[in-house]
Amino acid sequence: MEGNLDTLDVMDSRRFYVAIRRLANSFNYGVDRSPYLGSGIEFAQSRPYQPGDSVRSIDWRVTARTGRVFVKEYEAPKQMPCYLLIDTSASMMVGATTTTKYVAALQIAGGLALACLDRANPVGVLGVGERDLHIKPSLARDRVLQWLHGLRNFRYDEATTLSRRVAELGTRLTHRALVVILSDLHDDTAATSLRLLAQQHDCVALQLRDRAERGLPGAGLLFAREAETGHAFVTHGRRDWIDQQRLDGELKHAQIDHLLLDTDKPYVHRLRSFFRARDVLGRGTR
Repeated sequence: MEGNLDTLDVMDSRRFYVAIRRLANSFNYGVDRSPYLGSGIEFAQSRPYQPGDSVRSIDWRVTARTGRVFVKEYEAPKQMPCYLLIDTSASMMVGATTTTKYVAALQIAGGLALACLDRANPVGVLGVGERDLHIKPSLARDRVLQWLHGLRNFRYDEATTLSRRVAELGTRLTHRALVVILSDLHDDTAATSLRLLAQQHDCVALQLRDRAERGLPGAGLLFAREAETGHAFVTHGRRDWIDQQRLDGELKHAQIDHLLLDTDKPYVHRLRSFFRARDVLGRGTR
C-alpha cells in the first residue's frame, strides 16, 4: 500500500512506555505475577516429603493432621497465547477530541501486552486495517515493545478489514487463544465473524467510541463523509453513527465479552473492573 506514515506525537517513547506500564500494573493489581505462584497454578495433590523438597512447599494442614510431613504439588497451566487485533483503519484516526480512538486503542493494547507477558502468556498482534501487520505470539518483551512503538506510525486512508482478518485468524489457530479486539467496530459484518471465532476461543471486544459518534446535539442536519470509503451522506446531530443497541445484542448473543469505551471519558478504572470481574487475563488452557 502506497503513502506516507504519520507518527503519533501525543507523547515521546519514554512517556509512552511509562503510560502502558502503569496501565499494565493496574490490570495486575492484586495478582501475583510469578508464573509459579498464585491463581495461575492449579493445585494437584499433596505427597510425602522427600529429601530436597523446599520447606516453603510443605502442606502444613495435612502434616498436622497425619503427623507426617507432606508437601504440595502443583500443575502448571499451559500458556494461552493472546492475540491483540488492533484496528488501524481511517475511522480510528479522526475524532472530536485530542485522544483519538487509535491513540486509546494503542495505549490499551500496550498495557494488555505487558500484563500478559507478566503472566507468562505470549502476545501476538494482528492489524485489522489494510497494512500487512501480523506478529506471531512471543514472550520476548523487546520484540513486543518494538511493534508497539512501530504502531505509533499510522495512516489516514486505510479501510477496515476486521471481519476478513478475524475469519482468517480462526482458520490458523490450532489451540485455544485469547483474542482481544480493539476497534470502533464500524465493520457491519464483524459480529458474524466474531461469533464463529468465539465458538473455539475466548474473545473480548473493546469498542472505542468518539464523542461525535454519540451524536451532536443542536447540530441539526449534517453533510458528512465516511473516513474510510469517502462515501458522502446526510445525518442528524441527534443520531448515533452506528446502531449500538443492535451491535450490543449481537455480541451478547455470541457470548463475547464486550466493553464500550468513550475516548473523552476516563476509562482505566472501567477496564480494570472489566478484566478483574471476568478474569479474562487469568484464563488458561488446562
